[in-house]
Amino acid sequence: MILKGTKFQLKVWKYLKTIPKGKVKTYKEVAISIKSPKSARAVAKACAKNPYAPKIPCHRVIRSDGALGGYSGRGGMKQKLKLLRSEKAAI
Repeated sequence: MILKGTKFQLKVWKYLKTIPKGKVKTYKEVAISIKSPKSARAVAKACAKNPYAPKIPCHRVIRSDGALGGYSGRGGMKQKLKLLRSEKAAI
């Protein structure tokens, strides 16, 4: 699959594919992992622009306060919750 997005989006999406099923990361953890520690909001925006959900699992990224954040994939927040529960993620 050839992904189309900005350089930053591609970096975020590539990292999202490494988050194992059943695990969640915060937007800040993703930002730190991609060596851009102050870009948690930009990570959230990259997740929101992900046209490849759920293949690129942006549903595995949540807010630092434990809230689910958003989900731009088909089905919205209900789908994000359903996906996380089906993966038995600790949420």
